[in-house]
Amino acid sequence: MKTIGYLIQKEFKQIFRNKGMLPIIFILPIVQLLILSNAATYEVKDIKFGYIDVDRSSTSRALIEKFRSSAYFNLLAPYSSYKVAYAGMLQGKVNVIMEIPNNFERQLVNQEKTSLGLTVDAIDGAAAGVETAYIQQIVQEFNQGIALETSVSNKNRSGFAGLITIIPSYWYNSTLDYKTFMVPGILVLLVTMITLFLSGMNIVREKEIGTLEQINVTPIKKSQFIIGKLFPFWIIGLGLLTIGLVLAKLIFDIPLLGSLGTLYFYTAIYILVVLGIGLFISNFTETQQQAMFIAWFFMVIFILMSGLFTPIESMPQWAQVITTFNPIRYFVEVVRMVMLKGAGFSDILPQIWKTLAYAVLVNGLAVLSYKKVN
Repeated sequence: MKTIGYLIQKEFKQIFRNKGMLPIIFILPIVQLLILSNAATYEVKDIKFGYIDVDRSSTSRALIEKFRSSAYFNLLAPYSSYKVAYAGMLQGKVNVIMEIPNNFERQLVNQEKTSLGLTVDAIDGAAAGVETAYIQQIVQEFNQGIALETSVSNKNRSGFAGLITIIPSYWYNSTLDYKTFMVPGILVLLVTMITLFLSGMNIVREKEIGTLEQINVTPIKKSQFIIGKLFPFWIIGLGLLTIGLVLAKLIFDIPLLGSLGTLYFYTAIYILVVLGIGLFISNFTETQQQAMFIAWFFMVIFILMSGLFTPIESMPQWAQVITTFNPIRYFVEVVRMVMLKGAGFSDILPQIWKTLAYAVLVNGLAVLSYKKVN
């Protein structure tokens, strides 16, 4: 144990003497969490909304005012014709064009079917889908209001029109704030990336400066060297989680409904997986640049297939099968479950067993592939 203690002490001194590594550990996570949590969002705002009001009635103006009062739309001046509006979309001046037909008010008052023309710039398909959903919601609310007014005021009709009112109840994110969903995922990203890059490049750095060969010819055992080398980054990973949780609470007011002990227990196991991957990569690379590129290659795949940005359920079946071998997927699930749902130890037990198996496998391969000259 004394030998491992001396190695750990040496590693901490080496880390804190490296002026280039300190900003990566302490400054980069804060900057990335602040920037990515605000930038990585599916919300679409400031939608340039153009319209052609052929009806020019009080009802059509009331519908337009609905869009004007929305925080998501930036209403432009009305277009005189569809040709002019189309030219504006072609030049990128408008994202959505709504055409209100003639006799729009009369048809609504008489409870006849009517339709609105909607043209959406769908170069960005995801944004177009969100914009359409916003518009449908506003039109539906407006339609219900009109139906209620006409059923009350129209004496020739019997009773109320058949209206079904939906009262939604949003669990775990009552305000539908996208940051509540995204910040825990970004936290996973930071803990994973920084611990992986630091552990992988730190060992390769020993190769580059020649100190690894000196350590290899000492009587230090392979297990002692690996524990002493990786343990400081295990502590740093838990420290990064702590910093991220504090920032998530103070800046974004992200709730923590579950147990901190449960979250730290799982993270401690997960970081072992990341460190094992870093050690495994370092065993087959000779320079820090090689280690960084290989680590980044796997990180991109793991991140995109983790459910961090896109739901796993929407992926093709073959991709869903591959995600079962992705450790980041389980960390994303656990962090969101514990922080937002208040999940306990028993709730995340399947993820714990899978991650533990992954940790044993990866670290076993890393230790076996590490060659030490005795």
